[in-house]
Amino acid sequence: MLLLLLQVLTSCLWLGHGEVVTSLQSSCPQFFFQKTPPNAALTPQNPAWICQRYGNKYYFATLYDRNQRIPVYSAYLYQPGPGKRPNTWLVEPQLMGQNYPKTMEKEWTLLNNFKVSLEQLSKSQAILQDYKNLTGLNRGHLNPSGHHGNSSSRRATFTLTNIVPQDVKLNGGAWNNYEQQTMMRMTKGCKTTYVVVGAVPGNNYIANRRVNIPSYIWSSACCEMDANNMKAWGVIAENNRNEVQLLTLGELEDSLTVLYGRESVSLFHSACPRK
Repeated sequence: MLLLLLQVLTSCLWLGHGEVVTSLQSSCPQFFFQKTPPNAALTPQNPAWICQRYGNKYYFATLYDRNQRIPVYSAYLYQPGPGKRPNTWLVEPQLMGQNYPKTMEKEWTLLNNFKVSLEQLSKSQAILQDYKNLTGLNRGHLNPSGHHGNSSSRRATFTLTNIVPQDVKLNGGAWNNYEQQTMMRMTKGCKTTYVVVGAVPGNNYIANRRVNIPSYIWSSACCEMDANNMKAWGVIAENNRNEVQLLTLGELEDSLTVLYGRESVSLFHSACPRK
């Protein structure tokens, strides 16, 4: 009985503070407008909800597809600032199980300090080896480091649970232009901008079919200007063309409803304007 009580207590503590959680809405709702994540239309068959924690702080939220080994979406607050681009890649230990560290770690740290095998790690998520020797693709951030204002928040985006195989020309071209220039222009007058950016799984893979190559990359934003004014927008890009299409939030949700082929997609609380 004592052992059972200890197990229940441990489970409760983990659910409240763990990295991989049962609900983004209850564990890290601050990254969603009106604390409302996207609806279940985006949820894959084998999901993991991650409150992305680096050190002792949550920096963004991710819905991860364990089967495809790519994020479905990442949600964050747009708070750009000056700073250097990190070069350290991290992984999510708790995708292997709740007994592992609650903060993202380097592969090296897990392999050497926690006696985790590379095979064990690779079963739970994408690893660095999966992204080596790519042709025409590179590691594309969903939540970009440039949308964050300090070194810790930027470093937190360099986790493989926030990365998809993205077309090289798109990633360095039209998508980068959207992230750096269009976002700056669109967010003028915004006090708080909530962003949800995601990837639609495709039919192709890298790393011996371990990691899915998305067919589309998309992003959406909901901006609070003042107590009575809001605006929202979305973009979508085919992941083999260097072109980004600017849409209303409603148009993006309609497109994603067709592409995901489940129920009607809702990315934000209903107070965000769809037109």
